[in-house]
Amino acid sequence: MTLPHSGLPRDEVFARLDVLRRDDLDSRGGRTWAYVYDSGRAEVDEVAGQAYLAFLHENGLDPTVFPSVLAMENDVVGIAVTHLGGDEHAVGSFTSGGTESCMLAVKAARDRLRERSGPGRARVVLPDTAHAAFSKAAHYFDLEEVRVGVDPTTFAADAAALTAAIDERTALVVVSAPQYAHGVMDPVEAVAAVTAERDVWLHVDACIGGWLLPYAARLGVEVPPFDFRVPGVTSISMDLHKYAYCPKGASVVLYRDADLRRHQFYACADWSGYTVINPTMQSTKSAGPLAAAWATLHHVGDDGYLDVARRTQAATRRLIDGIAAIDGLEVLGDPRLSLVAAHAPAYDVFEVVDEMKRRGWYVQPQLAHGASPANVHFSVTATSEQVVDAMLEDLAAACEHARGIEVSDERRTFLAALRGLDPDAFTPEMYAGLLAAAGLGRAASGPNAGDGAALPPDMATINAMLDALPAALRERLLIAFLGELFRPAPGGRADAVSPGAG
Repeated sequence: MTLPHSGLPRDEVFARLDVLRRDDLDSRGGRTWAYVYDSGRAEVDEVAGQAYLAFLHENGLDPTVFPSVLAMENDVVGIAVTHLGGDEHAVGSFTSGGTESCMLAVKAARDRLRERSGPGRARVVLPDTAHAAFSKAAHYFDLEEVRVGVDPTTFAADAAALTAAIDERTALVVVSAPQYAHGVMDPVEAVAAVTAERDVWLHVDACIGGWLLPYAARLGVEVPPFDFRVPGVTSISMDLHKYAYCPKGASVVLYRDADLRRHQFYACADWSGYTVINPTMQSTKSAGPLAAAWATLHHVGDDGYLDVARRTQAATRRLIDGIAAIDGLEVLGDPRLSLVAAHAPAYDVFEVVDEMKRRGWYVQPQLAHGASPANVHFSVTATSEQVVDAMLEDLAAACEHARGIEVSDERRTFLAALRGLDPDAFTPEMYAGLLAAAGLGRAASGPNAGDGAALPPDMATINAMLDALPAALRERLLIAFLGELFRPAPGGRADAVSPGAG
């Protein structure tokens, strides 16, 4: 791909962008039950968009140059601290998302342990259901992961097993409020009682639920204590681009006091340029996401958030009751908030996911892991209340469709063979063969025809194959696929994407 010889007219630029997004999931209207969070209030998006554009070019690198950025961040973090029971000593930082928030907490905890105990590899203790962001942090920052199994029925962390894994090299323990996969709350109070006694860092991952949980409690939902009101909670991550309905790129990581947060910061004066001091992982960054978050919080307000929480909880209860009425489909665990996972022991949930897509819905497949079987995941939002009954009607039909599909003996044999593969014995050629067997080939149609790999429209066979593979082999296969996916357009064509393409 090369630049056009002459700049494209504005209308053509946006026409080409429309072509590019033609196959994207619909982020509004309630038919997408993962990845996007829709308040159902169009004016919220308009306010956020205007604020984003107003601060698009302001740089969050140096708060002394753009004092408006500093003021907005202090305001947003202050709102978050109050929301999660922090006192006048609590502090935090605005980040680009939940992964960055979690990684910063891990980095801060690791550096505090180093300051106290000297060199040596730190450890992070976490339940099997903890978000993959913590594994990513352990990988990036060279911590040893100590994973602990969860209750096989409730999928909540086992407090006794989790705290028994603590030793002198433990930098932090992680619990979730709630965890993403099943929407289940971990026993924060029970774990915190031990970490407080032993002076061990406890991080509460409330990325998905931190904003919504206090509102749910006000609406009568039984919410166990999870935030800074629990002695022993050291830090909390909370995304604003989820249930605070801010645009993407908005999260916070909060600490009980400033002395804890200082381990998050990075400074470098030992080079020939300006002194670098970064509170978060990014240096230069647009103030657009921060301004959009500030505007959204102030525009919606407390009463507005209570109202969207009420609609979200109503939709969640209807979803859970509706799943219970579908033959062979059952809810996993005891979800209290807005995340629901459903399993079908007698038929293939991946076929359910495909059939739902054909009917115009996106629901998320989750592969089996530990005690958790393969399931279909639903992230409920305020907009879901308008469409949940129609969605459940199609879900029942999709389950009926899946019940009618028989699995051949050949497929069972093939999947059983995959489970026994040795990841260390694989060569690049064998990965290429697996990619081909999975149907993860080159794009054959669409605006980016021929540009790297593409997923077929039906994913049930591929998901079943991925589900059967050992986790390490699954990871390596998907890395190989990702390498195929991100490839430049062929031939240096400036017109590779045009309104007439595809």
